[in-house]
Amino acid sequence: MAKLKYVNSNNGSIELGNAAPFLITAVDGLGSPQNQIYTQKSPNQDGVTATHSSLGPRNIVLEGKIIDSNKLNRQTYRNKLLSVFNPKLDGKLIYESGEFKRQIDCKVEQAPYFPSESGQNHQDFSISLIAANPYFQDINTTKEEVAIWRGSFEFPLELVEEGIELGYREPRLIVNVLNKGDVPTGMRVQFKALATVVNPSLFNVNTREFFKVNRTMEAGEVITVTTHFQNKRVELNKDGVISNAFNWIDFQSTFLQLDPGDNLLGYDADEGIDSLEVSIWYIPQYLGV
Repeated sequence: MAKLKYVNSNNGSIELGNAAPFLITAVDGLGSPQNQIYTQKSPNQDGVTATHSSLGPRNIVLEGKIIDSNKLNRQTYRNKLLSVFNPKLDGKLIYESGEFKRQIDCKVEQAPYFPSESGQNHQDFSISLIAANPYFQDINTTKEEVAIWRGSFEFPLELVEEGIELGYREPRLIVNVLNKGDVPTGMRVQFKALATVVNPSLFNVNTREFFKVNRTMEAGEVITVTTHFQNKRVELNKDGVISNAFNWIDFQSTFLQLDPGDNLLGYDADEGIDSLEVSIWYIPQYLGV
């Protein structure tokens, strides 16, 4: 049976499932959210023309019972629900069924409601959550190395006349990034300079779209590009100091998204490409569980 775990932004958490003390009897809102279709109509047109569509926020309603024959214990569990499902705090709902796990960011729309009439050995409750971003996500972030130096220096060490290989360049100019989700998703791209690198970039082989940073990077500098919707950032990390690097974006750049399925991505630089490391982090998004 599936279990639900809610964690608020103060790290307060509670598990709800198919056993005491917090028994879930019904859950609504875990499937695909409602799709809103926008249309336009021309004079004398039969029907309408669908122009685009978008998903609204997701509403998740939990109904359950506090199971305990002791009235004082039931009150303690009520307080626990009220404390964790605090409408003033952000939170996330984690869905778990065996090895299958997904989570969604949400807020409490209706704090735990307790009907006045409940059984002698249980207390009914209901909770309503709102997810502004309607997509469920993987629990863990996926990382893909597009370009990296691999270390090969190991112990025990055996000295040979020809010398010792301390590391080698991973020979991949193009990598396939698999988005297992149902919809496109943004990513976090990190350009790291091991020596001087001029104007690093990442490009989509299929669409020919690219993201380029017009800057000469020195050894140790890291530029991080975030392409998530409503969270687009470009930042420079130089000697541990983070600064805004948005003004270095090439004017033809696109904040690349990962489409569902295969995404062939490559990297480039005007100079110093062999001194460039590129890593990508992303989280697939799903329509439901």
